[in-house]
Amino acid sequence: MADAVSFSFSDTIAGYVGRFDSESRLLRLKTSDGREFDVSLAGDPSAELVRNLDEPYIDASGHIDEMLSPGRFLFVYGVHYPEHGGRFDAKRLVFLGRGAEDYRFEEPSWWVKQIESLADFYKRAQFGEGPVDFTEYRTEIRLGGDKTASHVQETDTISRLVYGMASAYLLTGKDEYLEVAERGTEYLRKHMRVVDSEEDVVFWYHGISVDGDSERKLFTSEFSDDYDAIPMYEQIYALAGPIQTYRVTGDIRIKNDADATIRLFDKFFKDPEQGGYYSHIDPILFSADHESLGENAERKNWNSVGDHAPAYLINLYLATGEQSYADFLEYTFDTIADKFPDYKNSPFVQERFFRDWSHDTAHSWQQNRAVVGHNLKIAWNLMRMNSLKAKPAYEELAKKIGEIMPAVGSDVQRGGWYDVVERVKDGNQETYRFAWHDRKAWWQQEQAILAYLILNGTVGGDAFLREARQAEAFYNTFFLDHDEGAVYFNVLASGTPYLLGTERLKGSHSMSMYHSAELCYLSAVYNNLLINKREMDFHFKPDPTNLPDRVLRVSPDLLPAGSVQIASVEIDEKPYRDFDADGLTVKLPDVQGRVKVKVRLRPVTS
Repeated sequence: MADAVSFSFSDTIAGYVGRFDSESRLLRLKTSDGREFDVSLAGDPSAELVRNLDEPYIDASGHIDEMLSPGRFLFVYGVHYPEHGGRFDAKRLVFLGRGAEDYRFEEPSWWVKQIESLADFYKRAQFGEGPVDFTEYRTEIRLGGDKTASHVQETDTISRLVYGMASAYLLTGKDEYLEVAERGTEYLRKHMRVVDSEEDVVFWYHGISVDGDSERKLFTSEFSDDYDAIPMYEQIYALAGPIQTYRVTGDIRIKNDADATIRLFDKFFKDPEQGGYYSHIDPILFSADHESLGENAERKNWNSVGDHAPAYLINLYLATGEQSYADFLEYTFDTIADKFPDYKNSPFVQERFFRDWSHDTAHSWQQNRAVVGHNLKIAWNLMRMNSLKAKPAYEELAKKIGEIMPAVGSDVQRGGWYDVVERVKDGNQETYRFAWHDRKAWWQQEQAILAYLILNGTVGGDAFLREARQAEAFYNTFFLDHDEGAVYFNVLASGTPYLLGTERLKGSHSMSMYHSAELCYLSAVYNNLLINKREMDFHFKPDPTNLPDRVLRVSPDLLPAGSVQIASVEIDEKPYRDFDADGLTVKLPDVQGRVKVKVRLRPVTS
């Protein structure tokens, strides 16, 4: 097989500095799994400091020698030549901070600034410099923010944009972001919501097709996996944006919609006998076993069972504290902990099931394959739930996933996390095969970052922190689009942007502002409050009369009990003292109309 690599190619190495000889210009790099590479810097490579969106290029080429101190993590892009047993010539170096132990993405305002830039990009792309008019909204957005010829408005992508804007308001208090979130929520309620009074439920259209002043409702999904059915995940994500907005505003109409949609889930998607939720129902009878559903009949999957929690249910509980939502969360995570592990057969969880929870390993594109990010998403959300109601099964499974996944789902050579891989190895295979490619999607990097941040922030461990930093480093180095704005959908294994087909778009059926904004919001929360023990500000704008007993709940996420408390509160820019510091609630004044609330949270250190 020696001839197999007897050619030159460009690639990336992510590693820690072992030693650097300034005279020979030879750098020894050690990858995350302990392999060592000699890298030649004799060709005067460029060097730069990782930068946030809207930041200028920061050249470090004149500081290479002094910055290559032992233990520093960096990325080296270069050319491999097959001569003399292999030679790697560096062309570009990316440093993650000015000091050897510095990571710029751990700066207190890094993720806040990033979500502002994302919000500005999507606001400009959808509405230009004019008023926020959602009749102008389009699902498809090109690389630079221009709209395509498509005139479809998908419910879920509007909701995801709304989520991002509401999250941006929570972190910045900028009214322009809340305006987009509230107008988008109203647009969803007016155009996409269906109130079924007879069944006492709400469900949501897939979207609408806009042609001038007329619109055509798209009742069932037009996405290929779910065509002509009502998929659970579309109903779930219809709630994501409005519920995040509800956290800010306390608008009771949003909560009523959520409760009615949950009744839809329990009446038509829930399996009362075998447990869990079906992935699809037919549009006529609302039946999960109708023959028209084809291979989606009587199926359950990660999206139908687990996506409730991150998309809307945790945020609904944070806003209300209602026990019914806590019970729903517990039911969800008990089901995940019981049904999804399959470690006798694979290091990856099982994601698709028949009604009786036997494994569906021949379904559509997934077959017996693992979506790497779903494993990480389970670990992240199990640790959130463990803060609400601790159970050994939750923490044990989350830690097991966190420990197993780097070796089977991450790229230990270049950094970052892969997409879809085969769940089992065939024959004498030594590694788990890629289903189609070795590209890396933006949303799967998010799941890795949040999983390892919360694992480190709740149970500790240098290994979890190292994985979090490596994932944050790859994402912030390679996914931020410094030319056009926002983030890329996919990059090649080396980190080079992949800009073909729908993966060239910044807006599509699969991409809006949700995952990138969720990453910013929760990375800021976990890095500042849990790991680095720094204060943070959060912003709300409710009408006190809409909240039960005028109590505003301000917990930023499901965090360990007693880990944070309120340090101070301002209402309409004036100090305010009627709050429960440990309970993370503010008793709002007895006034009519909306008030601006700024809450500073501080970590509790023992």
